[in-house]
Amino acid sequence: MATRLNRAKWNEAAMGYLFTLPWLFIFFTFIVFSIGYAFYLSFTKYNLLSPPEVWGLEGYRRVLSDELFMTKALPNTFKYTLIVVPLQTFISLVLAFAMDQKLRLRRVFRTIFYLPSVTSSVVISLIFVWLFAPQGVINQIFRLSVNWLDNVNTAFYVIMGMNIFTTSGTLMLIFLSGLQDIPTSLYEAAEIDGADKMQSFLYVTIPMLRPVIFFVVTVGVIGCFQVFDQIFVMTAGGPLDSTTTLTYLIYKWAFRDTTIKMGQAAAAAVILSLIILGVTLLQRRVIEGSGSSTA
Repeated sequence: MATRLNRAKWNEAAMGYLFTLPWLFIFFTFIVFSIGYAFYLSFTKYNLLSPPEVWGLEGYRRVLSDELFMTKALPNTFKYTLIVVPLQTFISLVLAFAMDQKLRLRRVFRTIFYLPSVTSSVVISLIFVWLFAPQGVINQIFRLSVNWLDNVNTAFYVIMGMNIFTTSGTLMLIFLSGLQDIPTSLYEAAEIDGADKMQSFLYVTIPMLRPVIFFVVTVGVIGCFQVFDQIFVMTAGGPLDSTTTLTYLIYKWAFRDTTIKMGQAAAAAVILSLIILGVTLLQRRVIEGSGSSTA
């Protein structure tokens, strides 16, 4: 009897692993192996035309001493993140709070706000290129003659605005699900204690949304540090490298330069991963710390 039960357990386990085998293959091939191989390449001199040649930390030294990396790509990436993440978080929270009210046609508005999120970012980028072209709709409406995407003072902000426009809908739905999970009894208790709507929002809604806020900010930070397709389609890092970010610079080193620097690009990718990890841990401490102090 015991042998039969053990055999049934083994068969059940084998069937489970069989069903997860496709996912495990994809996970280990395209994630674990890819990350491991990129980490290995970061310690090599590699140009796709010859076998990797180990050169230790030279790739990291070259990345950290590269003028384009230090003066353009790194500051631009942090600037992009520091502007986009707070704005898209605030806008999506406001939209979610509005969509949580008993408004007419609120389902229609939810769909409208969410539509840009399900549209290809390349398509949205091309639409924005058309809108902000010298003879585009924006200039015609406001009777301007600004070349928005070829101006060092405006190109990056156009890309920021497009990113906020396309991501706020998704983040709105995440906040909306968090709002609907808050028990109504908490608002009733706050109202009995004499709290107005603003106090209820600050002292009930925001603390209860803290895990959701952390998730939204984390997703936003990771997305902003990895921004690439919009840069590639709209400006290709220009003008004068004013929109060059870390991910676009990695792509440029790996595939666009006349002397391909795959090892150096891999080193920059590892540095970018460490930056994202550090920023994520820092914001987690800040959000949890603010929560504990409020409590």
